[in-house]
Amino acid sequence: MVNYFANRKRPIIITVIIIVLIIVGTKISTSKNSGKNFQEVLQNIPNDNILGLSKLIYNENEKNQDELFNRLEKMNRKMLQNQEQLLLKLAKQNEQLLQEIKSLKKPPVQASIREKLVYIYPYDPDVKFPAYIWQSWKHGLNDERFEENYREGERQWAWKNPGFVHELFNDDTAHTMIKYLFREIPEVIETYEALPEVILKMDFFRYCILFAKGGVYADIDTLPIQPIPNWIPENVSPEELGMIIAIEIDSSSPDWRTDSVRRLQFGQFVIQAKPGHPVLREMIANIIESTHHKQLLLNDNEHLKLQGSSNKKILEISAWTGSAAWTDTVLRYFNDYLQSSIYQKMTWKDFHQLKIPKLVSDILVLPINSFASEAEISNDGKTDDPLAFVKHYAAKIWKTT
Repeated sequence: MVNYFANRKRPIIITVIIIVLIIVGTKISTSKNSGKNFQEVLQNIPNDNILGLSKLIYNENEKNQDELFNRLEKMNRKMLQNQEQLLLKLAKQNEQLLQEIKSLKKPPVQASIREKLVYIYPYDPDVKFPAYIWQSWKHGLNDERFEENYREGERQWAWKNPGFVHELFNDDTAHTMIKYLFREIPEVIETYEALPEVILKMDFFRYCILFAKGGVYADIDTLPIQPIPNWIPENVSPEELGMIIAIEIDSSSPDWRTDSVRRLQFGQFVIQAKPGHPVLREMIANIIESTHHKQLLLNDNEHLKLQGSSNKKILEISAWTGSAAWTDTVLRYFNDYLQSSIYQKMTWKDFHQLKIPKLVSDILVLPINSFASEAEISNDGKTDDPLAFVKHYAAKIWKTT
């Protein structure tokens, strides 16, 4: 409707202008002094006519300016939108390019295993904890043999941590992931394939996935009580941390050697870490070296295997890839002041009967009940223990693998 009236007004305005010009021309031509200044002629034109005409022209110019301004504003908005879309596209292309460059990154052939690991996955303490949750089990989620109690724990990890990427690997997909993440470090793949039991492979896999990707690894027989962000105390900044672990065993029994390799052991059934953390690097390198050493002791046509009673196998697993080996590696990190910046000797006694979280270097050590809580979970999901984060059923999975 606005365009219609605007189109109707334009001919009227043009007509008025023509009439004024005719009047001016007539006065000039009929004037006795035809050479009289044109300005004097204009002065003889009635003021009302001139004012009306000027107002009409001014209003029309104002409308034209508004239309022009609106068009320019629309063009500017469209240009900004196009620029934003282009920037997003360029950022995405840049990220893909960086990933491709990283995938082509090859460590020097003569480098040691630790140098290769650092080269492929360097540690940046300033990054945030990645929002990943990793789990592994011999059966996939769609397999009817996937036990219901494990299925519930898997659901709870996802439900209590919205926004986290949650992945469950079975034996085949874990093997594929190892080959993909460490395709430039064949020693890692060879070690994974040489480990004689699934439980050993599961242990090795957790260190590898956390080293490459970071995030949280949780055994399949765990059930979260609180969301992952709640693990960090209010007086500790996430930027200070590179890893979160908890105590698994803290024995006061004189016969502790019959049940564990170390009197106090840090658990590795739940770990949160930033990618490339030195403790994970050392753990992977230690397992590769110990596995290779065991292979050198074999006779021709002989393969690695666990031997002895069930209890002896448990202790060997713990010392090879499990909690005892993990504990030794963590303590060595604490006592390497070049890495940890800790100038006093740390032993198991510094964590004996720990009741509250303890920050040592960039590792937050939680008390035993944080990741192996016995707290009952009410219907509303709340618990009386503010430090109860994870329930661990300790199902001795190795017996069924």
